[in-house]
Amino acid sequence: MPVQPARDWAYPLPSALLLMVPFDLLASLAMDVYLPVIPRMPEALDTSPALVQLTLSAYMLVVGLGQLLFGPLSDRIGRRPVVLGGALLFSLASLALAAVQGGGLFLALRVAQALGASAALVATFATVRDVYAGTPQGNTIYGLFGAILAFVPALGPIVGAAVALGLGWRAIFVLLGLSGLVACARAWPRWHETRPGRSHGHGAGLARILRNAPFRVYTLGFGAAMGTFFVFFSIAPRVLIGMAGMPPMAFSAAFATVALVMILTTRVVGRLVARWGVAGCCARGALTMMAGAVLLGIGTSVLPPSFVALVVPMWVIAVGIVLVVSVTANGALAAFGDDAGAAVALYYCLQGVLAVGPGTLMVLLLDGDTAWPLVAYALFMPAVSLVGLWMIRRA
Repeated sequence: MPVQPARDWAYPLPSALLLMVPFDLLASLAMDVYLPVIPRMPEALDTSPALVQLTLSAYMLVVGLGQLLFGPLSDRIGRRPVVLGGALLFSLASLALAAVQGGGLFLALRVAQALGASAALVATFATVRDVYAGTPQGNTIYGLFGAILAFVPALGPIVGAAVALGLGWRAIFVLLGLSGLVACARAWPRWHETRPGRSHGHGAGLARILRNAPFRVYTLGFGAAMGTFFVFFSIAPRVLIGMAGMPPMAFSAAFATVALVMILTTRVVGRLVARWGVAGCCARGALTMMAGAVLLGIGTSVLPPSFVALVVPMWVIAVGIVLVVSVTANGALAAFGDDAGAAVALYYCLQGVLAVGPGTLMVLLLDGDTAWPLVAYALFMPAVSLVGLWMIRRA
């Protein structure tokens, strides 16, 4: 197919964001928008609580792993067909989830939904890399997308609780599906191809990417930040609803305060990156996450399960998460041009593995009805990231 050069992407930044942001937003929102209704879903789907909980882990893992397919595919056939095809798959799977009756089929459709989100995400980020590499606009977009990936899952539960309260839990997935179709219909005539040309073969490209030390270290940092949030939203319903007795709407409001902290941090992160640089901002973010984990451990030791014990320390961790995710894409992807799709795919794949794998292990090995899995993850993974940053600096 003919390839349109990146310079022909003639939209000003606000218009480009209006095209790109909905796909990132919906993929992030679908991660846990139904969190407040999870306690009711085993009965509604005639399945076990463990399987319903698995749909959270499966979505995040498949979003990452699927990009190993869709990233190189976007390098071969172009960004446009991958982003639009992924958006359609996401939308149709979301609508089907609204009608499903059994737990097994629900899990299968969550996998399909995650594959669509995966395709749309990787092609969107590759388009940003094609068009805005090395520009201030690129830094702005990466920072915005990183913040969306972090704070939208905090807003998702309050949206889900409100929709479920008025229309029932199935309406949550109808909303996701219709929103995806609207975003796709708007992008269909406007999303021009930006793939710069033929890239290296799949295996060679991935091997070259993995040999790049900054890619490995910054991807680890991104995985640590997103994994911390994954562990938080995995344990939060069990701690705040199950142990502290919060009603779903109160739980969602408490969850949303974390989003507010992230939004406020996003407003100043550009100035902080300009002052500290990519490596400095990532390191300070990791240290902030670890400080929040220490506060969380103290609160868990001396207080009963409560908003103060869990959510207030999470505010500190949330500041660190935004500092990290706002710079890791720039740090990890700076060296890649023709293989941008493959690099973005591997970046998100490894992020998903690093988040879901160790995060799920922490929840299983430690008491998931307490904050200890979050304390352990938010101390260990950012510390490993700091070691990697130190090694890059010494190299």
